[in-house]
Amino acid sequence: MTYKLNYTNELKWNYDFLREKCKEVGIEEEFDEHQFRISVNYISVFQVLHLFFMILHCSLLLATCAQLDLIYIDVSCYTLSTVVAIAVMWTNVKVKSIATLKWLTYVTSGIVAMMIVFVDLMINYYHLHAHQWVLTPVYDIYVILMIYIFFPIPYLFPAMGLAVLVSSMYAGYFVFYLDTKYHYRLGNVTHFTQAIVVLSNYIGLNVIGTGFRLMREIVGRASFLDRHQYVMEDIALRSARAKERILLHSILPPQIAQPIQEEIRNRIKLSQKHHDILDCNRRGFIIAIQMHPDVSILYADIVNYTHLTTTLSVKKLVTLLHELYARFDNAAFRYSVQRIKFLGDCYYCVAGLTKPDPFHAKCCVNLGLCMIDIIREMRAVVKIDIDIRVGVHSGCVFAGVLGAAKLQYDIWGTDVLIANRLEATGMPGQIHVSERTLEMTNNRYQAYPGTKAARDDAYLQRCNIITFLIVDIENNNQFELDKRESLVSVSTTEEIREGTAELLLHEELQKMPLGPKGIKDAILEMFSANKHRESPSSINLEIETLLLHFRDPRLEYKYIHQPDYMLKFSVLQAWCCFMGLSYLQLVYDHDEVEMSYFINIPVMLALSLLLILTWYKRICIWWNSSTNQKPSNFSNAVIKIGENMQRSLIQRICIYMLIMAGYCCIISIILSDCNKEEFQLAHIDSMLYHYEVENLMCFSPWSVTYMVCLIITNSIIFTRIPFVLRIIVSVLVCITYLSVMIHHFEYLVHISLTTNPYLKPEIAHCLMILSTMFTVYFKERQAEFNNKINYKWREELLKKQEDARLADQSIIILLHNILPAHQTSI
Repeated sequence: MTYKLNYTNELKWNYDFLREKCKEVGIEEEFDEHQFRISVNYISVFQVLHLFFMILHCSLLLATCAQLDLIYIDVSCYTLSTVVAIAVMWTNVKVKSIATLKWLTYVTSGIVAMMIVFVDLMINYYHLHAHQWVLTPVYDIYVILMIYIFFPIPYLFPAMGLAVLVSSMYAGYFVFYLDTKYHYRLGNVTHFTQAIVVLSNYIGLNVIGTGFRLMREIVGRASFLDRHQYVMEDIALRSARAKERILLHSILPPQIAQPIQEEIRNRIKLSQKHHDILDCNRRGFIIAIQMHPDVSILYADIVNYTHLTTTLSVKKLVTLLHELYARFDNAAFRYSVQRIKFLGDCYYCVAGLTKPDPFHAKCCVNLGLCMIDIIREMRAVVKIDIDIRVGVHSGCVFAGVLGAAKLQYDIWGTDVLIANRLEATGMPGQIHVSERTLEMTNNRYQAYPGTKAARDDAYLQRCNIITFLIVDIENNNQFELDKRESLVSVSTTEEIREGTAELLLHEELQKMPLGPKGIKDAILEMFSANKHRESPSSINLEIETLLLHFRDPRLEYKYIHQPDYMLKFSVLQAWCCFMGLSYLQLVYDHDEVEMSYFINIPVMLALSLLLILTWYKRICIWWNSSTNQKPSNFSNAVIKIGENMQRSLIQRICIYMLIMAGYCCIISIILSDCNKEEFQLAHIDSMLYHYEVENLMCFSPWSVTYMVCLIITNSIIFTRIPFVLRIIVSVLVCITYLSVMIHHFEYLVHISLTTNPYLKPEIAHCLMILSTMFTVYFKERQAEFNNKINYKWREELLKKQEDARLADQSIIILLHNILPAHQTSI
């Protein structure tokens, strides 16, 4: 059996395809605006985090430094830079014009990034020359992560360019300045190796940042296209349902049709649940007979109809009747009158049936006058002797549906028969009304005594009915004005309806989520800056605040079991991080750990195999499209394995835990490869006898800390792994690493470089790890919230579509039970 290579699902998560698709459906500008709105929304998160970290950093400096005189300059610079950074970023929040915002975000991001880098490096430079303190920068990883995550730069390449520039500045400071002039932990022999370690840290960080931005844009475009597709489908379904409903309600009033439709929908659901064949005809519908105590009934009959049937051809007669009844229906709709049916030349309808109307008598009389005008216009156009008799009576009717195989809606009652007799005994071109109907019109019309035939009619005499003839309305100009206004209103409604789809789509895209409600919302509300933002409280209540899981367990289960078509990007990032970590292990390898290569190589091969499995399908499709070759059986088997990993949550969790375990193994080898006692003795000797200890004798704590920061970042941003699990893993990595470093390698950490004079290196390492973890956590919290809201909206729209399908099916079944099958299809 040949396996058919299908790239449809993966194509929906391809960056180039999504970009072209956004342009094709015309939402590229909407997406750009949404990206800018998200970027501006992230500014508030950056401001809160930056303020928190700066306050924490300055507090630690003031609380722990022995000589405060040395660090006043540090605290002052940090405080000033924080105030300026928050103020500069705040200008983006206040700007409403997207055109202005597009260039302003780049300018403000560049200013803030360069200012943080400048302050960080200049403080180190100052202390190096003024106090002979060799310090390490504290905000290098922090500012690079902020550029990729929270800075208001909506596009990938500008953010990448700024981050690479910042990385180059820090790498240049490390490699070319500290090493060349002050031998920063580097000797002549190990200069190149240590330089590569520093560069690999920044390269790994930029790879992770670039991958994050790329995946965020892919998810954003996919969500935008999903929203567009479902909104357009929803509009189309609503339009189709509205047309079918209009057709149905032109035959059955809503209060009759709705209970029957509800019963049909219940039967459809029951048949789907039990896999039975739906049989609405044999079981019969509910009996839907209702009494309406205060309505007006209109009967109309075309005069000379029998003569028309003998003088006109069938085609011309049907065309004439269709034109008349179509115009009668339009007039009935305009005057809120429900047409019951027409039988040959007889047309009868009821006012006040679908909903109570105190002016139902006026509605019927106005409709009768309009019908007389229509007949006169038709008579003048077709040159045929044609007229109409109209009878109107007010009273009580019974209305409902009879039948099973074919439903028939009709009205019954004494007052119905009275209206019928009024029409039969009336005069052509005039409205024959009862005394009760005339009284309900408040004598608005010119009325004359009824016909002699009505006075002699036995049924009308038995019911004590006094009749009148209405020839015309007292103020015909007002009647014509009402008719013209009604026509203009209908025309205006049609014009407005044309732009409904575009307006609704724009409104729905504007509602795309920007992020969860939290501390930043309180800050924004304080300054009234988020009035434009729509964040329904119901949405926030359905998602837990801290770990962002759905409060509905079934919805959470369905969400986490979605296929992960971006698994290949997560594995690629993890593989790149592992390569940097492996290089670091090779640099500090002293063969203290026996068989370390037997741990390192299998883990490397396992991750490389995962990389091949997840990317193999993409490579095969690219290769086959260029060579027009079908994949071999081996390729098909590998592709199936990769697809299973994408679809299975258990397999993805196993992959995730394998990667984390691999990281921990390499870190453990690096730490275990250091002979603490030997290094401590060598370092004490070097201090006593003034010689330089071998730099590669033990690992560099800052190099390992940088790599752990990358591991924490990877553990949190790994896609389609339960958010709670990622947070737990990252917290465990953080706690375990800091505990091991502080308690088991306290001497090595203590003599490593610090970030400020007299600040304990242990505190500096903790600050680096915690700032990284909190920064990435808040970033992923934003992304997870947006993903879950988009998913919930998608589920709601799917449910709406299912409800629409059931309603559509019930309407079709109901119409089949009223009209012949071929007419229902039309």
